[in-house]
Amino acid sequence: MAIVDLNREAVKDGLADNSVLLIDVREPNEFASGHIPGSVSFPLSDFDVERLQALIAADGRRPVLSCAAGVRSARALQYLQSQGIALSEHYVGGFKDWANAGETVE
Repeated sequence: MAIVDLNREAVKDGLADNSVLLIDVREPNEFASGHIPGSVSFPLSDFDVERLQALIAADGRRPVLSCAAGVRSARALQYLQSQGIALSEHYVGGFKDWANAGETVE
């Protein structure tokens, strides 16, 4: 399964229409110092595939992974795919792209 790179506009649109569950895989201190509004923290250092699947199933929206710049989210997708989890989308620019574009940050 391929990894699908989403740009800022695609993520922004998905958040605006409530179709995207943005899962931030940065560490808790990074998330606490600033994150994309509406995203949920799910750090790689405490990555639990079953807990992630439960979060996605309970939420019902399309899951999209995000990190600081797209590297960790792509790595997480590769790992999930190797475990048979059919997730493929991530925010290629990540939080840095979002913040540098002047988008709202919580």
